[in-house]
Formats: sequence, structure tokens, C-alpha cells
Amino acid sequence: MLANEIRRAFLDFFVKREHHEVHSGPLVPPNDPSLMFANAGMVQFKDAFTGREDRGYVRATSSQKCIRISGKHNDFEAVGPSPRHHTFFEMLGNFSFGDYFKEEAIVFAWEFLREIGVPQDKLVFTYFGGEGDLPADNEARDLWKKVTGYGDERIIACGKDENFWQMGETGPCGPSSEIHIFNGDQPDFTTFGAEQTSDGQGWMEIWNLVFMQFERSRAGDEFRLDPLPKPSIDTGAGLERLACVLQGKYSNYESDLLRALVDEAASISAKSYGGTMEPDDVSMRVIADHARTTAFLIAEGILPDRAARPYVLRRVMRRAIRHGHRLGIAEPFLDRVALRVVELMGDQYPELVERRELIESVARQEEVRFRQTIERGLALLDDRFEELGASGSRTLPGDDVFKLYDTYGFPDDLTRIICEERDWTVDVEGFEAAREKAREQSQFASKDQAVESVYRDVLASLPDTGVQFVGYDKNQAKSEVVAIVSDGQLVDRVEASESEVEVIVAKTPFYAESGGQVGDAGEITGPGGSLTVVDTKKPVDSVVVHRGTVTGALAVGDAVELLIDVERRDAIRRNHSATHLLHWALREVVGKHAQQKGSQVGPDRLRFDFTHGQALTAVELAEIERLVNARVVRNAPVTTEIMTMDQARERGAMMIFEEKYGDTVRMLTMAESTELCGGTHARATGDLGFFKIISEEGVAAGVRRMVAVTGDAALEYVQQLEERMQLAARVAKAQGGDLVAKIEKIIASERAAQKQIAELQRQLIDGGGGGGLEALLKDSQDVDGIPVLGVASELADRAALRELAEKLRDKLGESVVLVGSVNDGKVQLVLTVAKSLTSRLKAGDLIKQAAQHVDGSGGGRPDMAQAGGTKVDALPQAVTSVYDAVRARL
Repeated sequence: MLANEIRRAFLDFFVKREHHEVHSGPLVPPNDPSLMFANAGMVQFKDAFTGREDRGYVRATSSQKCIRISGKHNDFEAVGPSPRHHTFFEMLGNFSFGDYFKEEAIVFAWEFLREIGVPQDKLVFTYFGGEGDLPADNEARDLWKKVTGYGDERIIACGKDENFWQMGETGPCGPSSEIHIFNGDQPDFTTFGAEQTSDGQGWMEIWNLVFMQFERSRAGDEFRLDPLPKPSIDTGAGLERLACVLQGKYSNYESDLLRALVDEAASISAKSYGGTMEPDDVSMRVIADHARTTAFLIAEGILPDRAARPYVLRRVMRRAIRHGHRLGIAEPFLDRVALRVVELMGDQYPELVERRELIESVARQEEVRFRQTIERGLALLDDRFEELGASGSRTLPGDDVFKLYDTYGFPDDLTRIICEERDWTVDVEGFEAAREKAREQSQFASKDQAVESVYRDVLASLPDTGVQFVGYDKNQAKSEVVAIVSDGQLVDRVEASESEVEVIVAKTPFYAESGGQVGDAGEITGPGGSLTVVDTKKPVDSVVVHRGTVTGALAVGDAVELLIDVERRDAIRRNHSATHLLHWALREVVGKHAQQKGSQVGPDRLRFDFTHGQALTAVELAEIERLVNARVVRNAPVTTEIMTMDQARERGAMMIFEEKYGDTVRMLTMAESTELCGGTHARATGDLGFFKIISEEGVAAGVRRMVAVTGDAALEYVQQLEERMQLAARVAKAQGGDLVAKIEKIIASERAAQKQIAELQRQLIDGGGGGGLEALLKDSQDVDGIPVLGVASELADRAALRELAEKLRDKLGESVVLVGSVNDGKVQLVLTVAKSLTSRLKAGDLIKQAAQHVDGSGGGRPDMAQAGGTKVDALPQAVTSVYDAVRARL
């Protein structure tokens, strides 16, 4: 069976057994900062398992895209050498939220494996054998024996590390049961537990069934297990491993999911793939795996950068590129392999097709940059090898390795490989110490868990729907205060004070900050006081807090009236609708790869971040403005529809991966723009009045930022431009004439003057900076056989000063020359050393000593250095100090 057929067979099998088929959740888990990436099928159902979310069904099945980079379940460096490890993989799963339990889960697993033809004579089933205070799962053991008819030889007890799952130190937990298969000809059940051989033969786990049946709680130093009132099921089967087994392969890379990508890498490198542990074959497997991670993360809007998830992507991409480099691939190639991923998996994951151009451009740009990094790093290593070698050392210090890694992005493993090739050793402990020190310095405080628990307590006291939002069509509402938070604590009453408090009501017209739209402001009035709301937030799902200061007093249970700042809200509406039109127009002008990467919608302006590899031209910006304003003039209605996610996909709605969408979504249509959004919007595009882009700039690799204004703010911006134009016309004396022509004439005159100044400076240099070269040379001194000169000059231009220093050095031969002058009230110094002398005298060291006399600093290359200072009257001492400085070093 092909992988697509296995995936479909799994989902269909469970749909027939009353499971709700759910699309894969995103790789970046929404509202779960504890996870870097989705690493299992249950991630998107976490709140359903804990009871915080009611999904409307109690059985589900999915094929979840997952990423595991490091930790217990995967070793990044094992990907490539190992036949079964991956950074990206798909996990098939079936789930029960308090519905069926252990027996049905075991029966379902056995029936499905038989249905798709997994060899039953090669299977082993494990169960939890008990450990410490955790009881053995004899129920699972007996069920496996009953269902399969097998004995103890093939139904094996394992310990806590293998067969007990828990969400955390406390909380839901339970035993698990794993299904393993022998990948080879004849299974030897006595070898169960041994690692697979390098060619993939041996025992391999293919399915894990987790039985959530206990709640683990803590009282002091003691833990206790209590049965859950509604036990649940979470299972996960690796698609790559099932494909490997059913296609009769020993390595996942031989299955149809990955072999085409391996072959692509082989074709690009003009080498043959042999499926061995030889370095070339390992490199091709690394490229195949990492191309999938690259394509899927970029498709979700993650772009390579220096921290968090973007840094993980950069590591993955650069490891793939490095392996391409060692294969001898001289040109960018990762984008080609990533596009092959799009071809192979785009039907199952349409976001790959939607973001094809983005995947291609980001992968290519990152590789071009990294190849430049490799060349720069090699040059820096060569310099260090030369410097250290001169002192007799053959060890590269850990600080050097870390500087290459942290400052220049040069991978530490590549540094180690180069050192090994050149018979150098690496100070590994020093590198780890430097990295740990940097990690400690970059630590930031984690979210206050105690404060979050307060909001969870509030949520528990609310109806199942949480705080009701009525602000889509209402600006005011009547409600009741249900909770007050002051200084992180729940209180029953709060009186006037300067410190801010948070008030939660049962229903509100105030929009809580979300999706880039800022929170509403306004007033909440009760019988004994009021709250001036300055911001509205949603610290946890379904809890809306109104933050502000109290006048008088407010208490839980008070009947209150809520009124938003309508003028402010209307300005936010205009700007939010403008982001939708901007997004549509941007993609029309620069291409479909341009995807929203973030936004901030406030009352004064909108900020829109998007994926694009280069600055927009003036023509492109003008066309975007024209398209948006044409829709504003059209006054198209802004319509809202509530529908299922599947229906929204069929309608072609744009969606942002950073946002969390439920099974039911809100789709907004205005003119040609169709996008999912939970924010507040204008009633028609004409409400925007006028749209104007005020800036466009790069904010990160592959990410641009546009700032724009609408309505009154746009009019005010244009009026300010006109005022500045009129002022410029007066200053340029171009009233009534052509301002552009006048400015061009001024610039031409300036260029002519600069050219004349440059010519005069050259004449001055030839004349020795005002005193004649020969006159300046008379001040030179012989210091241990080396001509040394320190002089002051009238030249103000630093480039001219540098040229004078070089002329004087050339006149003196193998010499040291320091020249100084004053420009704009500051001292500038230039020092040059003949290259033949740099082994004994460094220009950077010498100039630092001279700069101290003028309260300055400087540095540079061994043969040329520059410095500046503020103590003008000490210039003579600074330039003459070079004689003693050279003498001290010889």
C-alpha cells in the first residue's frame, strides 16, 4: 500500500466506527506556550481531554503533522544515520474523550492491522508491568491475550519509561500499550528490546495506545492516584513506519513518502543512492527529511531567524545545506527539494500549494545567505589557525567556536569537522561553557502561573460559553460583575485607587485584544462607581478582562452598564478592514507568496507584516494603494458568514496559521477579499474614506513591514506632506515654479562644489596637507631601524587623511605613520603600518594608545587603523606619542 492509501484507510476505518475525522492541527500549537511544535496527535485535543473544551463529539481520528527535533523521542543528529528517525513525520491517531476505553481501543488496533495486512506473526504487544506506587495494567495484558490469542512470549510487561504516560507531574495520566513489529525475515522474540541494526532490521514500534484513567495529585510530599470519572483514549501510529512495513522495506527512507526526495537529492548531486551508512547516503537522507520540515514550517509562516521556532527552522535548513555542501552541490538546491515536497504532499496538505512561492523564495534566500556564511566562516577559521599555529597551538578555543556559532551563524559541528580534517582539536568543554553562559544571560521570566490559575478559576465559575461577546453589532450592554482581579488575586470588592484592576462581566461589547486588533476602551458604570477601561484582554480562552482604574467602588454581583469608546472603535474598524484589502492587493501585485506574518490594528494606524524577499518598488506601492482605494470608492459591503472550516476552505478563504480556528469559523468578504477573522470591521469599504501607505521596510530575513493609515489619519498625513512640500518650495525659492527642477539644480551645484573640494584636497595632499610632503617627512624618527612619523594635518576629510598617511608611508618605505587632524570639533587619527612589519607592530594596538590622549578609542586591521576623540587641544601629544609606542613594542 502507498502511504496515501494507508492514511486514507486509517481515517476511513475509524470514521466507520463513529469517529469524527479532524484535519491536522497546525505545527505551531495555538495557546500552548509549553510546546515548541505539535509532537503528537493529541496536541490539538489537549483541552478536550482535560475538559476545558467541548468539541461536540466524543470520538475523533486524524493524521497529524508533527515535528520532533530533540529530547527523549528524537535526536537531531540521529536523523540521516538512523533508518527510522525524522524531524517531520505524520502521526495517525484515534481518540476517545470519555467515551470508549481500553477494550475497544485494543480491538480497534488489532482489527485495523489485520485489515491492512500487517504480518501478525511478527508482532509483539507491551503493557505496563507496574512500578513503585503505580499498579500493573493487568487488564490490558488480559485483553491482548483475549483478542490475539497470544501468550506471554508476545505480550510483554515493560516499565514506567516505556509504558506509562502523564501530561505533567500532576494531572491526567495512565498506562500505555505499544505494538512492535520485527522488521526482517524471521522474528526472534528473545531479542525484543534490542535496537534495530543500522540497515533497519530488528524490532520497531508502530503504534502506541495511551489509556488515560487516573488523576495524579499531590498533597505535601505524597502523590496519590484517583480514577478519572471519564477515562479517555489517545493513540498514535507513525505513518512512515507503517508505510515501511507494508511496502516491505527496512528503512523509512525507502518508502514512497521519502524515497522520491532521496532520489531528488541524488539527482542534484549527480551521485547514486545506495541505502547504506556511507556518508553520501546519510547526507541524502538528511536532505530528504529536512526538506519536509523546511516546507511545512515555512508554509505555516515560520521563517528562519535567530530565536525560538525560527531558529529551529534555521538549524534544520542549515544542516541540510551543509550536507549538500559536503555532497559537492555548488549551487542552491534546498528550494528544489522542498518544492518536490509540495508536489508529493500538497493534495493532503493544501497549505503547501498555497504557499509554494513562499517556500521556494525563503529556502533559496536562506541557502544563499548560509553559503556566504560558510565562506566567511572558513576565512575566519583560516585566520585563527594561522594566529594560533604561530604560537604552537593545535587547539581551537571554545570561545572561538562559540563566536563563530553565535555571531556569524557558523555551525559548531561544521567547525569540528573542519578541525578534524586539518588535524586540530576543539575545546568542546569551553564551547559548551560559553553557550551555557549565553543561555543563562538570555533567560527571561516565564509567565506567572499563579496569575493564570486565577483566570482559570474565573473560567470555572462562568457558563460553558465563557464571557459572552456582543460587540459585533452593539456598542453598549447591560451585565453583571462576576469577578474582580486586583494585584493578581480574586477580590469581592474594589474601591478607588491609582492602581489598575481587572473586571470580568457575564457579557460585554468590549473586544478583547486578539488577532492583531487592540482591545477596546470605554466605561463600565455600576450603582456605586465606575471603571474607566483603558484596555481589554483575554488572558485565557473565554475570559475577557476589562483593565482600568476605579472611581467610587465596584463589587462582584453589581449590575453594570458597559459603553465602548465608539469613535475609537470606528477608527479600529476602518484600519482592520484595510488590512484585509491590503493583504488582497499585496498578493495581486507581488505574488501569492506574500502572506500575512503579523499585524497590529489600532485606532491611529495599521501595521502589516508580510513575507517577501525584497523591498517594494515605488510603482508596486502605488499600485497597491490604487487597488485598495478603488475598492473604497466602490463602497462594497462587508459581509460576515458563520460556517464550518471545511466550507471556508472550499470557498477559498485566506487563513493565518498563527491564529487558532475552531471547527466553526467566521468568514469576512469585502470586494475580492475573503478571509477568516474574528475582529470587528467596517460595514462597507467606503467607511475607510481613504487609504495611504506611509512606510515600507524590512524587519527580519524575508519579512517586510508596511504601515498605513485610513480616514482622518490618512487625510492628516497627506496635509502634512503638502505643508512640507510648500516649506521646501519656499526654502528652495521655487514658489510658482518646478520644485523638482529647482532641487535637481541645487544638487548639481552641490556635486560640482564637492568635486572642486576633492580636487583641492588632492592638491593639499600632494603638498603634504599644507606643509609639503618633504616638510612633513622631516619629523620622522628612526626607532630601532624603522622610520616612524607622527604629524598633524589641515585635512578635514577622513578619506583624504588616510590617503596622506599612505603617501607618507610609501615615501618612507617600511615604516609606521600616524596622521591626525580636526574635523567638526573632533579629532580623527589614521595610522598605517607597512605589511612587512605587522608581525611585530599592529596598527590597531598602536592607535589605541594614541587615542587615549584625546579621550577617544579606535581599532582596525594590523596594517591600517583609525580612531577618534574629543580632546582637540591634545592632538599634538597624540600624534607624537607614536614614537614611544613603537619603541616600547620593539
